[in-house]
Amino acid sequence: MRKLLLIMMLTALVVPFANSQTLTNTNLPIFVITTPQGVSIGDDPRIVAHLGVIYNGTNANHNINDPYNNYDGNIAIEIRGSTSQQYPKKGYGFETQDALGNNAQIGLCGLPPENDWILYGPYPDKTLIRNVLTYHLFEEMGHYSPRTHYIELIIDGDYRGVYVLTERIKIDDFRLTLQDVSSPNVFNDTLTGAYVLKVDKLTGEVGYTWESLYDNEVVFQFHDPEFDELNSMQASYMEDYIGQFEQAIQGPGMDLPPGQGGWRDFIDYESFNDFFIMQELGRTVDGYRSSSFLYKDKNYSWNAKIKAGPMWDFNLSFGNADYCDAQLTTGWQYNFDQVCNFSTSIPFWWDRLLDSPGYRNALRCRWDELRQGILSTSYINNFIDSVALDLEDARIRNFQRWPIIGQYVNWNGFVGQTYQEDVDYMKTWIQQRSEWIDLNLGGTCNLSTNEIEQAPQYHRAWPNPINDQFTIGFSLFNAGSIAIRVVDLTGREITYTDLGTKFDGTHAHTFSSLDWNSGSYLYSVLVDGEELYTGKLIKK
Repeated sequence: MRKLLLIMMLTALVVPFANSQTLTNTNLPIFVITTPQGVSIGDDPRIVAHLGVIYNGTNANHNINDPYNNYDGNIAIEIRGSTSQQYPKKGYGFETQDALGNNAQIGLCGLPPENDWILYGPYPDKTLIRNVLTYHLFEEMGHYSPRTHYIELIIDGDYRGVYVLTERIKIDDFRLTLQDVSSPNVFNDTLTGAYVLKVDKLTGEVGYTWESLYDNEVVFQFHDPEFDELNSMQASYMEDYIGQFEQAIQGPGMDLPPGQGGWRDFIDYESFNDFFIMQELGRTVDGYRSSSFLYKDKNYSWNAKIKAGPMWDFNLSFGNADYCDAQLTTGWQYNFDQVCNFSTSIPFWWDRLLDSPGYRNALRCRWDELRQGILSTSYINNFIDSVALDLEDARIRNFQRWPIIGQYVNWNGFVGQTYQEDVDYMKTWIQQRSEWIDLNLGGTCNLSTNEIEQAPQYHRAWPNPINDQFTIGFSLFNAGSIAIRVVDLTGREITYTDLGTKFDGTHAHTFSSLDWNSGSYLYSVLVDGEELYTGKLIKK
């Protein structure tokens, strides 16, 4: 393995770049960072710099001489990433600050306000699209996914190319809308959640870690809150909970019905299905074993089981890596450990869950459903083409600054001679990968079976966060009397809407003229008086 890594590192291509590239007009927002006396931005510690943001709206014209109308203030910034730090085009993490150095909640480029941001600089992904595509698809599946916005970046007068402004994964009213572990609540629960964990390699920013009960190469980390923000009881609770989950999955009773200690008592199977689907569709070479997030809300919240996601770091996905079979459209990524021996392993649960007929059949149903919509070849190709069109001018400047088109960059699975060839390769790869999964994914989609708590179904509220109007959409496989209830976090009913009898199919109901207070709410879709779906709403 060391030999393989050494060979890959030695073949890394150091590409010259063109400092003379300038930026005058663009359809993308412009970020201008100025450091004190032009000091270099390092990995650690962060430095305080100035950020000016020109944002005139989506697809509006932005001129370098326009005023800083979206942000004009201080940031604390550092280089981020692990393997990506080897590339000349660096990625950055930054926090917006007020004049006193305190966090400043800013809505950059129309995204919800926060202080914690990522500037992701696509480098080996010459389409510039892979992360954005992945996050978009996972969001369309009905989950939180980091929001993004393309920008062009200048640092100390030096044009740095196209970047993706990206939300950092964290617990927040506008990101992962979970209950803060230390927040007061009616149940006085500061133990059972919320926690965001990740399975990751031991590089980059690493704090306290612990290992799987069954594989010491599967390593867990606290992501939010970080370990030093937790007390010993909180940390022990989540470690023990993961251990109980693993024991349930590994044990002989893993497929027991709900309430009897099987996998159904610990995980939200819908999020695990969608996580599996995205990992396998993208076949990212780090899939499942690195930058893989899990989270759990407080026990009193609805559906407080472990959820899988959000997606993160897919730059070496969709055929963009040439090692460990990642460039192949055939084979299962969850079998990675049978192909390559790295220092981090894929958790055994992903394979083990497929031994459950109920889980396997639900996964098959979900895949078939998604292939008729957002994972259809036409939908994915249209999204890719629309993004590529938006980048038509900016990507030319990017590749003048970083002339790597037609050049091998670690670890390209394909080297196109033009930008369009790289885009076409990705589209073809995704189509072939999807068709292979169509033929090889196990399970039977038989909605009359009762192998799982309920048949895999769909629900979503949008937009979320909400303003004065929002819509809840949901699918039904059987007819029933439908109602939607919304309550606040104390359980006080805000609204109850009787929709009458609805038949199988997809339905939606729009709520308008809202006079609710800002904050978090919980909604439920009721069928014949029983909860079918639950979710959270954030009122701005």
